[in-house]
Amino acid sequence: MKSKTYEEFVEKFKPKKTTDDCYTPPYIYDAVKSWAANEYGLEGRPVVRPFYPGGDYENYEYPENGVVIDNPPFSVLSKILDFYLERRIDFFLFAPTLTIFSHIQNRPVNCVIIDCAIEYENGAKVRTSFVTNMGDYKINVCSGLTVALSAIQREALKKVKAELPKYDYPDELLTAAKIQKIAKYCDLKIKGFDVAFVRTLDAQRTHKKTIFGGGFLLSKKAKEEKLKAEKAAAEKSAAEKAAAEKATAEKVGVEVWGLSDRELEIIRELSGE
Repeated sequence: MKSKTYEEFVEKFKPKKTTDDCYTPPYIYDAVKSWAANEYGLEGRPVVRPFYPGGDYENYEYPENGVVIDNPPFSVLSKILDFYLERRIDFFLFAPTLTIFSHIQNRPVNCVIIDCAIEYENGAKVRTSFVTNMGDYKINVCSGLTVALSAIQREALKKVKAELPKYDYPDELLTAAKIQKIAKYCDLKIKGFDVAFVRTLDAQRTHKKTIFGGGFLLSKKAKEEKLKAEKAAAEKSAAEKAAAEKATAEKVGVEVWGLSDRELEIIRELSGE
C-alpha cells in the first residue's frame, strides 16, 4: 500500500471547511443588516437569525412581521427559500454567487449580486451574494454594497494581521517557516555539524518571546549557502510570475455561444415586440 505523507496524514484529522459551516463575522453581518434595513425600509421590524449550530429553522418561532437576515446552509438553500415563500416570511439571505441563479430560477425571489469573496470565521472564502423576496428588481447588481463589504472586510483583516507578532531574524538563524518558501524553486543541504538548535534568541528572553517552532543557528558556510539559495529562489519566482503574466496576456480562443431562434423569440416577447 502506498505510504501517505505526513501532510496527508494530518489532513485527515482537520475539520473540513464547507459552505454549510460559514459562520459570519459580526462586522460583515452588521453591515449587511444595516444595508438591507435601509434598502427595504425595515426600521421597527424584528430581525431574526434562525440559522445557528443546532438550530431548527423549520420549528423556529418567527415573530409577527419579522424579517430573516441570516447566512443559511447553502446545500439546502432552495428548500429554505420554498419554506419561507410558502409561509410568507420576508427574508434576506446570504447565497453563493456562482450558483445563485439556479436557486432563484422562476421562484418569486430576487437577488442582490456583489463582487466580494467573504472570509468567514472558519477561514473559508466564498464568493457571496444575497437572495430576498423583498424589493422590485429580480437582479440587482449592487456596487455600493460591494464596495462597503470589501472595505469593511479589508480593514478588519488588516487589523487582525497587525495584531499578529512580526519578527525579523538575522541571516544566521534558520526557521522552517521562512526556508520552506524556497523548496519549490531550489535545493538546500546543510550538515548537522553546521547548525545548533535554539528555541529562543538571547535578545528575546527578557521579552519572554520564543522562535515559533524553534530554529537553527548557522555556521558562516551554511549561512552563505542559505543566502545563495534564497536569492536563486527569488529570481526563479520572479521569472515564473513574469511568464504567467505573459501567458495570460497572450491567451486567446474564447468560445462564443450564440442565441437560438427560440431564445431570440423569448427575448422579443419579454420586450413586447
